[in-house]
Amino acid sequence: MYAPVNASAACFLLLLAACGSSGPTSDWERVNEEKLPAAQQPPEVLPTPPPQRGELIEFFVAATSEFRFFVDAASLSVGSDGIVRYVLVARSSAGAENVSFEGMRCATREVRIYALGRDGAWVGRETDWRAIQPRSVQRWHNELYREYLCPQREPVASAAEAVQALRAGGSRLRAQSRDPRDGER
Repeated sequence: MYAPVNASAACFLLLLAACGSSGPTSDWERVNEEKLPAAQQPPEVLPTPPPQRGELIEFFVAATSEFRFFVDAASLSVGSDGIVRYVLVARSSAGAENVSFEGMRCATREVRIYALGRDGAWVGRETDWRAIQPRSVQRWHNELYREYLCPQREPVASAAEAVQALRAGGSRLRAQSRDPRDGER
């Protein structure tokens, strides 16, 4: 009546069933589904390793800063998700560099670090999105947001527009729209 089942075929079917299963869902998970992180998204595609980065464009943060700040022009991109991605280099007066691959979400005024540059490679795990504070210690994010990457609270239209704003010392659109919520330099 029942056909005999080959042991290897049975194992294969069990493995196949397990691959499609995400495991049992608890009552809490069902009730709080919107609070749970979305399904794992593929990791960000990282730019060229830090030592091989392209043209660095310096931007002004504050006269009192002990660091000089740069964006790698070759790393700039504007995604269809509205996120502007870039490599940031902070260089101390002694020549030490901090390198990070970051994303800026203009619509919500947030920033996240995808990876840090260390010894010629990208390391670390991406951070959560965090709000850009106008008067925080990390003023460089506010300057990038206000003057270069998010004029009028919208992402630049293209990487070329961001490069042009960085080279010009700020966006011409930003000069037309001074918003007190952005804070002062």
